[in-house]
Amino acid sequence: MELKTMKTRTGTSSFNHLHGLKLAALAIGTSFVLAGCAGNPPTEQFAVTQSAVNGAVSAGGTEFAAVEMKSAQDKLKQAEIALHDKKYDEAKTLAEQAEWDARVAERKAQALKAEQAVKDSRQGVQELRQESQRTVQ
Repeated sequence: MELKTMKTRTGTSSFNHLHGLKLAALAIGTSFVLAGCAGNPPTEQFAVTQSAVNGAVSAGGTEFAAVEMKSAQDKLKQAEIALHDKKYDEAKTLAEQAEWDARVAERKAQALKAEQAVKDSRQGVQELRQESQRTVQ
């Protein structure tokens, strides 16, 4: 009597095939999610940037930090154009740069105003000293 072996397939080859399909589906799904994120307008960044520009203007940025303010305002305008053209990544990058330029302008304006206040205070002290010396003599 001859013993014949029967060839049977195990589930491993179909498992590998199914595993490959799951990985492919995951990769495709991830790319759609990432593409969806890139397709959203950066409205939150624009709000933050506009707030930073307004803060810089209020702090005296146009007077004390004109170069930085101009840079911030120019980049914000470029970002608005990129947003209008639906170039959202470029718009977000430009808006972020405009935000930081505005923050630099605000800090510079604050520092220069503080420096001016110190000078004015010193001058006031000097005038008081001179006045007190005149009244003593």
